[in-house]
Amino acid sequence: MINHQALSKISYGLYIVCSGDKEAGNGFVCNSVTQISSNPVLIMVCCNKNNYTAEVIAQKKVLSVSVLPQTVSQGIINTFGYRSGRDIDKLKDFDVRYGINDVPVLTSEAIATMECDVKQTIDAGTHLLYICEIKEATLISDLAPITYDYYHKVKKGTSPKNAPTYVDESTVEESNSQVSTKTSEKYRCQVCGYIYDDAENDISFAALDDDWVCPVCGVSKSEFEKI
Repeated sequence: MINHQALSKISYGLYIVCSGDKEAGNGFVCNSVTQISSNPVLIMVCCNKNNYTAEVIAQKKVLSVSVLPQTVSQGIINTFGYRSGRDIDKLKDFDVRYGINDVPVLTSEAIATMECDVKQTIDAGTHLLYICEIKEATLISDLAPITYDYYHKVKKGTSPKNAPTYVDESTVEESNSQVSTKTSEKYRCQVCGYIYDDAENDISFAALDDDWVCPVCGVSKSEFEKI
């Protein structure tokens, strides 16, 4: 039996991974970036096969990683985590510079950036693992980097469906969930997975104003389903 609460104890960060060039680029929120070698300096980056950025990386063979701070704005999370580059230009409203081979590098709110050549791509089921050699690394700020644990517990964020850590709560066994002593109703955002629990809020979901929006991805109340 897999207890998903045990998996949540694995440490993760929160990054924006971009690829493309000056003509067209894209990026996504990534929580799986790990250094795997020091000579040469290699990192591993994980990306869902369905992400538009995966198509761009396959073409360009370069990517950038921007490390996000604990103070990262919800606008960056919403744009790069819950919107598709097939529908919008994610980079147009943010500060971007172009590095090796014109790879776009998100500098808005970033505390460090890395520009990389993709040396190897490994098929890992629903995801692709990129083994990348860092060509340039820049420290921008000494602010504390955000961790996935901080994102969940403090910012009350949720995992996008394409994230490697995403769990469909409706399929998790009852033994893996925490039992609440207070009877309540819960509603889940069908876009980002955020759960509104009546027991944890002063106002029930049903009593929320019609113009209330999801605190994570910004969609309307009508996009929620009762669970």
